[in-house]
Amino acid sequence: MNKDPRSPQDSNDQRTPETRSDALPGASRRDFLATGALGIAGASLLGACKEDGKGTAAGGEHATADVHAKAVVKPGQLDDYYGFWSGGQSGEIRIMGIPSMREIKRIPVFNRDACTGWGATDFSQQLLKGKMSGDTHHVHLSYNGGTYDGRYVYVNDKAQARLARVNCETMEVDKIAEIPNSQGTHGIFPQRHKTGYVFCNAEFRTPPDNNAETAADPRGYGAMHTAVDGETMEVKWQVLIEGNLDLCATDYKGLYSFATCYNLEGGVTLEEMMKNDRDCLYVFNIAAIEKAVAAGKGKTFGKSKVPVIDARGADSEYVVRVPVAKSPHGVNVDPTGKYAVCSGKLSPTVTVVEIDKLADVFAKKIKPAQAIVAEPEVGLGPLHTAFDGRGNAYTSIFIDSVVTKWNIAKAIAEYKGEAVKQSQAVLQKLDVHYQIGHINASMSETKDADGKWLIALCKFSKDRFLNVGPLHPENDQLIDISGEKMVLVHDGPTWPEPHDAVIVRKDLIHPKKVQSRTDERFKMYEAWAKEDGVDLQRDSKVVRKQGLVRVYITSLAPKFAMSEFTVKTGDRVQVIISNIDKVEDLSHGFCMSHHDVNFLVNAQDTQSATFTAGAPGVYWYYCPWFCHALHLEMRGRMIVTA
Repeated sequence: MNKDPRSPQDSNDQRTPETRSDALPGASRRDFLATGALGIAGASLLGACKEDGKGTAAGGEHATADVHAKAVVKPGQLDDYYGFWSGGQSGEIRIMGIPSMREIKRIPVFNRDACTGWGATDFSQQLLKGKMSGDTHHVHLSYNGGTYDGRYVYVNDKAQARLARVNCETMEVDKIAEIPNSQGTHGIFPQRHKTGYVFCNAEFRTPPDNNAETAADPRGYGAMHTAVDGETMEVKWQVLIEGNLDLCATDYKGLYSFATCYNLEGGVTLEEMMKNDRDCLYVFNIAAIEKAVAAGKGKTFGKSKVPVIDARGADSEYVVRVPVAKSPHGVNVDPTGKYAVCSGKLSPTVTVVEIDKLADVFAKKIKPAQAIVAEPEVGLGPLHTAFDGRGNAYTSIFIDSVVTKWNIAKAIAEYKGEAVKQSQAVLQKLDVHYQIGHINASMSETKDADGKWLIALCKFSKDRFLNVGPLHPENDQLIDISGEKMVLVHDGPTWPEPHDAVIVRKDLIHPKKVQSRTDERFKMYEAWAKEDGVDLQRDSKVVRKQGLVRVYITSLAPKFAMSEFTVKTGDRVQVIISNIDKVEDLSHGFCMSHHDVNFLVNAQDTQSATFTAGAPGVYWYYCPWFCHALHLEMRGRMIVTA
């Protein structure tokens, strides 16, 4: 019986993927890749755990004690970096400490969160509009001058075509934009020269008006590249394109946005999507699109008023198509802003595009293919690329289960036919466990990439952690890239399924320790209080309106200022709690027994929830967050009469 190639006992196998006979009966990995989509599907069950022959073995057993010590954050010490992880099917964002890999916070975004009440509070329900699930894939921060400005975090919802924004002062969602005419909103990326647009790619091709009468003919399908204003979160314009749009990136000057296309064929079945030898990188000319929108050249579809520029078909002033390696996934721009690297997941190569050449492409002085300056062979199934700021790139290789380190300048020289061998461009391959997806390095997405840490987000973790049942954790692996060689220093199980992560220097992020009461939602509370003649931070009062009972309560450990109120069965009750404690970590909450109401209220914060009063009786409400030695006594009664 063949061994599972993902099993750790294979990690010292010295054979290459081409010579191993146990990968599949009678087939090498390259044979498997040649079978196209079926090869990828089968090979996704595999993972090369071979030595790379360059001194760094699987599992990092050659790592020195000094390297491991760098990843240790002792009790009482703080991490050097914030890590922002997308939460995948959980619909959330996670904040990690780097290099400790400690999970510090989970930010609910598109999900119902019983811990904080997100999804049940009035403000969160207003944003979510009844949609209580999401699929967060890509998380990126706002920029200024090519580096993070510490203001916002943006994340997509692939499931329901939404973009959310987190305010870094509170690490809470303050706005959600719904993206029209789109399905499968996947890749996103903000502009890097300032907090301008956030671009969002629709992965799934649909009829532009989503009319079922035209659904039978996919030739008329298209996908939207959407520009959202990062300040207002308003959808400003869209570009309709013929192919599936996957990952997204932007340049450093505000000239272009990018989208990889893995289905230039326009197919609707797996086989139809695999016909072409190459796909493309869409390059969008932002100034030309803005000019066309301002001139009224945009169409509208359905109920949406957002202008759409139809750029399907041939290259134009709005978009050009650079041919890249087959079925590209990631597109990543290096810290110098010179190169966009596209990873062809059905090719062993990545395609390097020189961004400055794109102006000549749009001017028709050169053909799109002439913007390509390198195509190094990095391994089977390249997905994403990170950078260290020293001219080196790190590409995640899904099928081989490795990270490939390669030098951009050497790859360009090799492509030109200069006296540089391919083996000189590829500097090292490090085994990771197993089937790596996204990859990112410290400050890699900025001009300030510092080459300290690399994170490998692996899709499988077989046998590396205690068995917890059929749903296995995934495996986040921390890699030291500060030296000549990559060294694996940490395995960390993670709840499925983070797709992407960014690592940000801690000096760029400045969250508030106590609520400043300047968030968008406070406008809502203040409007209610003004209407009802209430001071939110002083008054506890019941205000009865037609069809609604508003209950204002302040909390100061260890008591609620109001210990009893009375309503009638069937009343709509809105409880508005203001925590007037000033101690930075003294959180309260409000839980109403038997009414599915439970939410968090931090120091100096106000939160609210609305519910229907149940059957006649006595219902205790209490503080669910430990706040005082008399915490258990912090409660009150809601008396419901017939």
